[in-house]
Amino acid sequence: MEEDYSDIADKLSNFDDLNKMHYDNDLETYLDFGNHTEKVRLVCDYGEIVRVADEEPELRKVPHVGYVSFFPFMSKIIPPESQILEQQLDLISDENIVWSDYGLLSLAKTSSLYMKWNSLHQPTYWRGPIWMNMNYLILSSLNHYSKVNGPYSNKARDIYEKLRSNLISNVVRNYAETGYIWEHYNQTEGTGEGGRDFTGWSSLILLIMSEQYPRL
Repeated sequence: MEEDYSDIADKLSNFDDLNKMHYDNDLETYLDFGNHTEKVRLVCDYGEIVRVADEEPELRKVPHVGYVSFFPFMSKIIPPESQILEQQLDLISDENIVWSDYGLLSLAKTSSLYMKWNSLHQPTYWRGPIWMNMNYLILSSLNHYSKVNGPYSNKARDIYEKLRSNLISNVVRNYAETGYIWEHYNQTEGTGEGGRDFTGWSSLILLIMSEQYPRL
């Protein structure tokens, strides 16, 4: 059983195979892959809001940058000398994409789905707002790449320090103003949203403050 899992882990961490399936040369980042169409809209059907696709979805790379684009980075699969690593660092720190003064956004500001509802009962949770669990994993990898030998270690360290400071100061500010740690945080104002008194993944801020990260 252990050998079976090791084999799966090796296949999933194959950098060449990863790039063949998920790397997009035009956007210079990783994209999800699945049945997708851009021609989707919400309409009112007999008083109910439903999602309608105006064309048949097809298997393709999904052209939306967000947390999903950083999973190879979060998994530390990218070699430290790879130019793709530099592209990931540039993407993370781009104020026009996912960077903010409060943490990294879950979906790029440039995405056509940015802050769009998926259905009447599926708000914009993962289409813009800032989530601590994903920021924690990205910080973990920034910390990792800042310490390994490679041409981008200094850039990784600089981004790490700025992102960590932004996350800590925003959570502390919200706690001082409201008395709560929140489920997620607003993408433009940094204000706490969702469940309050949320000691789930938002409590990861304590590990961020103490710089304790998982090892892969």
